[in-house]
Amino acid sequence: MATKRSNRRRKTPGSQVITTRFLLIVGFFAIWFLGVTVRLVHLQVNQAEWLREKAVDQRQDTKRSKMLRGTIYDRDGRPLAMSIKVKTLYADPTEIEDVAVAAKSIAKATKVDVNQLTKQLAEAKAKNKRFVPIIKKVDEETVGRLNKTLAVDGVKKADSPQFTGLHWSEDQARSYPYGSMAAQVIGVSNLDDTGIVGIEQSQDDILHGAVISRRVERDRLGRIYDEVTEDREKPGDVTLTIGASYQHKVEQALENGVKASNAKSGMAIAINPKNGEILAMANYPSFDPNSMRDAVPANITNHAIQSVYSPGSVMKLITYGAAREKHLFSLNDTIDAGNGTITVADHPFKDSHHVGNVSYPEAFAHSSNVCAIKTALRVGKEDFYSTLTQMGFGSKTGIELPAETVGIVRSPEKWHGDSLASMSIGYEIGVTALQMVTAFATVANDGVKVTPRIIKEIKKADEPPVRPEAVEAKRVLSVEAARDLRTMLKQVVLTGTGKRAQLNGYTSGGKTGTAWKFNSATKSVDSSKYISSFIGMAPAEDPEVVIAVVIDEPKAGGRDGGGSAAPVFRAIAEQILPEMGVAQNGPAVKELPIENDIPEIVEPAKADKKVATNSGDAKLDPTVDNKKKDTKPTNAKPAAVEPKKTAKPQPRLKPAGNTSAGLRQFSERIEYTRRT
Repeated sequence: MATKRSNRRRKTPGSQVITTRFLLIVGFFAIWFLGVTVRLVHLQVNQAEWLREKAVDQRQDTKRSKMLRGTIYDRDGRPLAMSIKVKTLYADPTEIEDVAVAAKSIAKATKVDVNQLTKQLAEAKAKNKRFVPIIKKVDEETVGRLNKTLAVDGVKKADSPQFTGLHWSEDQARSYPYGSMAAQVIGVSNLDDTGIVGIEQSQDDILHGAVISRRVERDRLGRIYDEVTEDREKPGDVTLTIGASYQHKVEQALENGVKASNAKSGMAIAINPKNGEILAMANYPSFDPNSMRDAVPANITNHAIQSVYSPGSVMKLITYGAAREKHLFSLNDTIDAGNGTITVADHPFKDSHHVGNVSYPEAFAHSSNVCAIKTALRVGKEDFYSTLTQMGFGSKTGIELPAETVGIVRSPEKWHGDSLASMSIGYEIGVTALQMVTAFATVANDGVKVTPRIIKEIKKADEPPVRPEAVEAKRVLSVEAARDLRTMLKQVVLTGTGKRAQLNGYTSGGKTGTAWKFNSATKSVDSSKYISSFIGMAPAEDPEVVIAVVIDEPKAGGRDGGGSAAPVFRAIAEQILPEMGVAQNGPAVKELPIENDIPEIVEPAKADKKVATNSGDAKLDPTVDNKKKDTKPTNAKPAAVEPKKTAKPQPRLKPAGNTSAGLRQFSERIEYTRRT
């Protein structure tokens, strides 16, 4: 028994050793397993994205190429906007050993900020990114210069930057051969080849350059086992209805007119009334899309379709058109302006000068407010509003340009008691120049309204040119009504307020207009600022072109529509009609001098009378004894006048009967229109 117990005691230490060793081994494997688990979790969670990118980078090789953006042409095939091949200098940080040293050398040669470049390269290298653009869209001359300047690592390829980690990539840049011409219409595309203004924006889906992506899959030995090519629809070209020659003539005449009137700005549109094609659309001042950094934001706006203004007396064409369509008068009928005043809903209106009992063409030619208001009252609210909407006011014209506004036309239930009277002479309504020229084009086209368009055709790759589907024309006025209105428009030019729109060799018709501007800062009418316009057509009997000219805030020379805008119409029409191949049908006419610089809206004879003159086309100031005034024409022509050098101070214009109550009532109506 003693021997057995002794043996058991001797075996106990051995068992403990074995157990200890077993536990150590188990513990080792447990720690190893835990370490592997932690490592796997770290790789799968914290570094998953990095590993995925590295794996893809090792097995995939992707090359992208971009086709040139489509070209924009004028109606005669002249390129207005085109893309040219350029190059972009970029760095591959994974190939650069010392980022700081390389950044200093690169920045010195390329004139970029060294600190910013160092930061970009360091961040890209940490993330294993291989593309950091340094200089975008440079021409071949700059490419050659940089290739020589960056020669620090010995001679490489002649067409590559001789600097480790730098490469060239093919790129494209937009070029506008005619500079600022039609800039607001053509538009601009940004560095990403995306159109942001004008046709570049509205037709971006067609013009955008196709991106062709070729992806190659490789195995671990670098052998290609799969290849995938992806691309989008190839870019197309857009041909506009405007002509470079027409556009140049219109812009030159508009610029001269704005400068001669010392005005703030101007816009002009020439349209073919038979098919709605825009021959020219100009804004002055403009900008050069080749130098967008120097562009003034306000000049980028296409005011011809985006800016709303009160049309003034040109709206009287719609007033008489609505009445003639209802057979409320004929050209031989007469209308009595009475003593030159009329009161509607306690709101007095006054003519700028007395016309008496005259025919309708004479009332229109001399722009009688009283006659126009009387005519509108006979038409009635509903029919007048119907004519407005049928002519296109209060809605977009449908032209293929972005950001077009609808203007301001309130429904009759929102009108005041005197709203019909005010709207009949061009107030309490907001229009665009394109809406107005479209309405006049309807009259020129025998009463048929044609949707204006500025795209002639679109040509996609490997396909024949396609013309945009024409919008169905709509009859708004009868043929008889339209022709009578053209007779009245012709009378304006022959004997009325638009004499300076008489053309040499062609007959013409049109209407002048002048309207006060609303000052949003003072929330009242600014009687020193107004918009003068003239919209005309030629030849008068069968018009081939309709031209709208709007001058914003003229300050010198003939400041009314007949003095500032009508001469621009003449300058445009006399140049483009022969180019259009239109045969002459009128007598030779010399340019008429400016009789005076009194605007259409004038101060009344007696300020204590509660009479408000909202619009009109006066030629004489009723506060002056016209019998003693020398009204013989001078031979002076309008010229640009600096504000500080103006020899004759211009009279400050006020609403006739400028009582505080009358002005406040007038301002409230304009403010209500602006808000609604």
